[in-house]
Amino acid sequence: MAADKTLDDERLKKVSALSRIMQRPELGALAGLVLVTVFFFFTADPVMFSLAGVINFMTPAAQLGILALGAALLMIGGEFDLSVGSMVAFAGLIFGVGLTLYDLPLSLAIPMTFAVAAMVGGINAQIVLRTALPSFIVTLAFLFILRGLSLVGLKWATGGATQLRGIQGSVEGDWLLPIFSGDAFPGLFRWLAEIGVVGSFANGTPRVSGIPVEIVWFVVLTAVATWILLRTPWGNWIFASGGDQTAATNSGVPVRKVKIALFMLTACCAALVAIITVLDAGSTDARRGFQREFEAIIAAVIGGALLTGGYGSAIGAFFGSIIFGMVMIGLSYTDIDQDWYQVFLGSMLLIAVVFNNLIRKRVTGER
Repeated sequence: MAADKTLDDERLKKVSALSRIMQRPELGALAGLVLVTVFFFFTADPVMFSLAGVINFMTPAAQLGILALGAALLMIGGEFDLSVGSMVAFAGLIFGVGLTLYDLPLSLAIPMTFAVAAMVGGINAQIVLRTALPSFIVTLAFLFILRGLSLVGLKWATGGATQLRGIQGSVEGDWLLPIFSGDAFPGLFRWLAEIGVVGSFANGTPRVSGIPVEIVWFVVLTAVATWILLRTPWGNWIFASGGDQTAATNSGVPVRKVKIALFMLTACCAALVAIITVLDAGSTDARRGFQREFEAIIAAVIGGALLTGGYGSAIGAFFGSIIFGMVMIGLSYTDIDQDWYQVFLGSMLLIAVVFNNLIRKRVTGER
């Protein structure tokens, strides 16, 4: 009877609004974003916070953020993927070769690139699951394998060069191009310039022609990932798989299926970044995505994802990526040496890990 009363008390126990806020994984990232914004508000040129300036730092933030979303979901599921940076280069090679050497339209080259990326992600997952090796080690090996394949493949495709050009000529006029390259909503921004909401040049052309498509992809993918985590059975399975794999398996959670899907999703996020950057630059090279895997993981950790799995959020990775983009570009609006960016990366990682650990202990009552 006492046990029933205790159970009833737990169920009816009221949690304060402050406690609910403290339990949110993205709290640290949001606080960090506020602090960084205040810092640049007082130290940077005011142009940084104009519409053009915001788009200027949101563009690299979005490219990193797409990778960070995949990394965050995989980390919540209890695994790592250190090969996503190399996957950007490798997927760019597959995409570029399909367009230039085989004259494929985007409607075929894009699905082919995603299919190859998903296959590599599936291979990573199968090795991790079948051998019980840490995903850190397996994907570290693929970091070098994919980077090497990118270098060898580009030399084969170009006759010895490490950069493949001619992408823009291959995709000119393709109906899918505006979805993966350039600016979205150009008509809207022309109209906003006409009515004076957006600044324009003397000839009436808007100073900002639209929103870069990577930012649109970033926002949409964040919304989808958040919905999956919070509103679908898959979200519960992801948290359960990363929290306690044995208990999740015993409860009927398809842990293997979840982890395979997460590895494939992470690889496909890298492929999406590859497609966007190749189309924007009109070329691809073997160093594309260099060290992006570490930045993506740091952004996910800043966003609240625990290194031990089972905790985190897509919104946190969203905020963490914006912090990166703001600092990366924001330093150029100040008199501060941009090499301090590397110091910032390490400091933010350390602070985020300590902060998230303290919050986790407070929430769970650990000592």
